[in-house]
Amino acid sequence: MAALLEISAVETYYGQSQALFGVDLNIQEGQVLAMMGRNGMGKTTTIRSICGMSRIAAGAMQFKGIDIASLPSHKVAQLGIGLVPEGRRCFGNLSVEENLLVAARAASTELQPWDLARVTQLFPRLGERSEQNADTLSGGEQQMLAIGRALMTNPALLILDEATEGLAPVIRQEIWRAVQLLKESGQSILIVDKTLKELLPIADQCIILERGKTVFSGSPAQLDGQVQSRYLGV
Repeated sequence: MAALLEISAVETYYGQSQALFGVDLNIQEGQVLAMMGRNGMGKTTTIRSICGMSRIAAGAMQFKGIDIASLPSHKVAQLGIGLVPEGRRCFGNLSVEENLLVAARAASTELQPWDLARVTQLFPRLGERSEQNADTLSGGEQQMLAIGRALMTNPALLILDEATEGLAPVIRQEIWRAVQLLKESGQSILIVDKTLKELLPIADQCIILERGKTVFSGSPAQLDGQVQSRYLGV
């Protein structure tokens, strides 16, 4: 089966400083891939490279069989990649509903399309606060809005970068519940998170980055204590 997203031997620089030294990953349709690693190991740079926000210097990237290595970010998004960035980045002076509607795009897959009604069903708080400006929401509510906004693009692949970081436990559980529902609906997901207790049960495959390079690729069952201690321990 052809991969939905396949990147191999990717190298990326920030100016003269090399950040990625050979990243490989493969995501199939309907699969949840967990990307892990300590801070500063290249996870966000990998996401930026996939989304066209950082130009790769070497390697290959294909999405739905299309070479995306040299495409600008808006073209990558139009192909069906929806990003929930670290830090949320909601439009603070727009209402919740306006934040969602501004991102609306026709479905790029055969999955059930996302619209306002479906997003607010997934996150009822967004429906309750539809008229509020985004900058009046709590951090957890803004995270729900960022996820909802990405879903409104009807992505073939949803990328979540640290979706639960810094949130209260009750909000984290609500986010994980939503991710589980997305997986059950057939949504393809690339997710970065540090909370292995919640992340591993939901993942189909895992990769670990160490100093800008893929050092582990396998199932959650293969991610034993020795591997976790070596690459994920503090």
